[in-house]
Amino acid sequence: MPDRLDITWIVLIALALATIVLPPLVPRALPGNAVLLALAAIKGRRIALDFMDLRAVPALWRGLVSAWIVVVVLFAWLASAAVTLI
Repeated sequence: MPDRLDITWIVLIALALATIVLPPLVPRALPGNAVLLALAAIKGRRIALDFMDLRAVPALWRGLVSAWIVVVVLFAWLASAAVTLI
C-alpha cells in the first residue's frame, strides 16, 4: 500500500504532466492561464500539506498557508490578465 507521500508524489507528477498537455487544448489566454494557475495552486497545497507536514499543525496555520497560496495565484492571474488585456 502506498503511503500519503507516495500518493502525493504521483498526483504531483500527474498535475505536472497536465500543465504540459493542457495549454494547446485551451484556445484563449485568460482561461488557459486560470487553468494552469489552478493546477499550480493544487500542487502548492499538496506540497505544503504533505511534504511540509502541515496536516499535523493547527487549522489556523493550514488556513494561513492555503490563503497565501490562493493570494499568490490570484495575483499571478491578475498580472497575466492585465498583460493580456493591455
